[in-house]
Amino acid sequence: MTDQFFEKPILNSPYDYPSQHWELDEKGQPTQKILQQRRPAEFVSLVAPIPKPKKRRQGQDDEQQTLAPYDTAGISDEQQKYDLSLFINSVREKVNAWRRLPNPVDWKVTPETARLLQHWRHHKFQSKRPFFCQVEAVETAIWLAEVASSSGKKEKAFLEHVVTVNQAANPELLRVALKLATGAGKTTVMSMLIAWQVVNAVRHPQSSRYTRGFLIVAPGITIRDRLRVLQPNDPNSYYAERELVPNDMLADLQKAKIVITNYHAFKLRERVKLASGTRKLIQGRGPELNTLETEGQMLQRVMPELMGMKNILVLNDEAHHCYREKPDTDDENSLKGDDKKEAKKNNEAARLWISGIEIIKRKIGVQKVYDLSATPFFLRGSGYAEGTLFPWTVSDFSLMDAIECGIVKLPRVPVADNIPGGEMPKFRELWKHISKRMPKKGRGKAKVLDPLSLPTELQTALDALYGHYEKTYQIWKEQNIGIPPVFIVVCNNTSTSKLVHDYIAGFFQEGEDESRTFNAGRLELFRNYDEYGERLARPRTLLIDSEQLESGESLDKGFRAMAADEIDRFRYEIGQRDGGVAAAKITDQDLLREVMNTVGEKGKLGESIRCVVSVSMLTEGWDCNTVTHVLGVRAFGTQLLCEQVIGRALRRQSYELNEEGKFHVEYADVLGIPFDFTAKPMVAKPVPPRQTVAVKAVRPDRDGLEIRFPRVEGYRVELPDTRITASFSEDSVLELTPNLVGPSTTRNEGIIGKGVDLTVEHLKEMRESTVLFELTKHLIYNQYREVGEEPKLNLFGQFKRVTRQWMKGYLRCIGGTYPAQLCYKEIADMACERIKNAITEATGDDKPVKAILDAYNPVGSTVHVKLYYL
Repeated sequence: MTDQFFEKPILNSPYDYPSQHWELDEKGQPTQKILQQRRPAEFVSLVAPIPKPKKRRQGQDDEQQTLAPYDTAGISDEQQKYDLSLFINSVREKVNAWRRLPNPVDWKVTPETARLLQHWRHHKFQSKRPFFCQVEAVETAIWLAEVASSSGKKEKAFLEHVVTVNQAANPELLRVALKLATGAGKTTVMSMLIAWQVVNAVRHPQSSRYTRGFLIVAPGITIRDRLRVLQPNDPNSYYAERELVPNDMLADLQKAKIVITNYHAFKLRERVKLASGTRKLIQGRGPELNTLETEGQMLQRVMPELMGMKNILVLNDEAHHCYREKPDTDDENSLKGDDKKEAKKNNEAARLWISGIEIIKRKIGVQKVYDLSATPFFLRGSGYAEGTLFPWTVSDFSLMDAIECGIVKLPRVPVADNIPGGEMPKFRELWKHISKRMPKKGRGKAKVLDPLSLPTELQTALDALYGHYEKTYQIWKEQNIGIPPVFIVVCNNTSTSKLVHDYIAGFFQEGEDESRTFNAGRLELFRNYDEYGERLARPRTLLIDSEQLESGESLDKGFRAMAADEIDRFRYEIGQRDGGVAAAKITDQDLLREVMNTVGEKGKLGESIRCVVSVSMLTEGWDCNTVTHVLGVRAFGTQLLCEQVIGRALRRQSYELNEEGKFHVEYADVLGIPFDFTAKPMVAKPVPPRQTVAVKAVRPDRDGLEIRFPRVEGYRVELPDTRITASFSEDSVLELTPNLVGPSTTRNEGIIGKGVDLTVEHLKEMRESTVLFELTKHLIYNQYREVGEEPKLNLFGQFKRVTRQWMKGYLRCIGGTYPAQLCYKEIADMACERIKNAITEATGDDKPVKAILDAYNPVGSTVHVKLYYL
């Protein structure tokens, strides 16, 4: 193994042609050999630069070899060619040869385009210089538009390919996709495309090839707001601030008309808001009232500045959300459960997005659509093979390319742990081990659940990743970076996210008598409360629901209640900063959006945030560059989803070059995101449904017949009236092992670069007296208290004595585990069960037996019965 592979994994300057790459074998794993050429574009399905686990079952490697990542047999047809590697590499070769031409006269472009190209390639930038990948993406667009169209048959064949694939998939539009890895700077590419078009349109007004009108469509409000820098008159406009055009061309850009919106705006709105009763009264027996906008009215609302123009240019940011479903397929109905819901949501969003652009095409004309995305792949339910490339993609700068140029952080994932015999590190596929014990209830139901009842493996994973975060936090502090690193947790639903947030940040537990008990956050640097239960002036952990914030609609009442404390704190801070009027005026969703968008920015509202707990997916386009740790607490069905989530951590913190003219390597440590899918891409074939008989509650007709029943977890014997004693035996022994609590050591590695061991060693710092206190408290509150009954705190001393006796004689910590892990509820339950049994043994059989109810779901109901019989 070479030292360079670990110490200097970055091979290329971000500003120059990438002339070297690390060789990968047929399984996508490094051979540690450097090849002296550029990495070719090779993909059919999404192949992420992630190392394989070191422990594999016998024959698994052979299986993966059979299911090679570039195998396209059986999924291509005349309408959809999935292997675009040859096409993209051919375009790349043509652009490379064109770039090397020394004389601008031979470039076959306008003088204005030639000047811009020279500026981007050779100007001495005072601030951020465009990366090579950014310039190449724009060069590819220019070559296709100006050079290929005026060249010979071979060059025109590339244009014909783009036209042909669009006729099959987007018959009303001409789309061109530019693929750039997350963090590679798509906003800069958009600004360069706009500059090229506007300068030429102003100076060649008769040409139909160029335009001054642009519609930029984003998947949500966060990206829409961030893209304001594309407006020439914005205070932070990229054109002037980043010197993207020569000074004498800045005036031309003022003639551009640019509208930035999110695709939700294309939805036709009600012109008149009528209550349902009023609508029925007005309608009477006549035809249904149509109070929706017309298409023209929608366009007037969304883009009034462009209504007088013809043939505008559309720029789609995160364009993988925009597609027309493949005709004559029923992909959505071939899926089940959450997969089917996800596919339906994907298709509704994609349909709204592309329909909006098609309306614009029909009404005022669309010259071309440029799609920008790190993952321009078809989504589940589209009718096309999931996770395969848009066929109109013309350039590619992959995540592996970006890693080798140092443009992004290097992601590290678990490759081994200290659980013997496992095929996959447990924390690599965390959800597989905890999903059945996580709450399945949706939005607004988490208030009845206990954050301390999270599965033991999840608590250990949080501790392991947090232990490394603590070290990173201290290093950043010593280096005077001025802002903290950020730890993000991506959860499956609102109930889970609220539980994880409270477990991390602290919470108050309400008793049956409306009393409140404070529980400090288990991860000290992320606590939102001080040791006395008083809220900190500035929260450190943020609970967020990206889907709600991005739609632009008001917050769901349930989520608003969950986030109420944080919202109130941030609103108070705005009042202190900008005055009471500003604090009262800003909406809850705008407030949380501002906090989210300024995480990692000194002097801004989100400056204090160290941990973000998100529902489902963190916002695409969230450009926080201080994320160092990611934990996935949800299912990941495809590598596409894995890369999208991990992409939130890839933006670099520092862009300072070292003495070799390259970036220093930066890492992001990831748990709970599997990146291990052996199946090749396939178009889902509908499966005919089996005839079944559904057995379920008939609602609301028979709600009165509902049967409710207690969900009993166990039983206990009432306490003796005299001194409490315990009769311990070999059955009282509890061994804390990695198999029980989760691995105490996990090896995280990237595809290249240094690895790191994630451990729970910091738990040994918890004092034995603290563990004894917490375990005794858990015993009293959970084993010897009825619902609504006061805890028997008068017996605390006696229980503490018995608990100490058990800890000293019957607790075994093996394989790097620690007594502090007795504070995990599942482990505390096991310990207290043993202590309770020993107390019962010493008490005898003359005391009454009482039931212990399920902590998550104490009451069951026939309402939730849903069975299917063949």
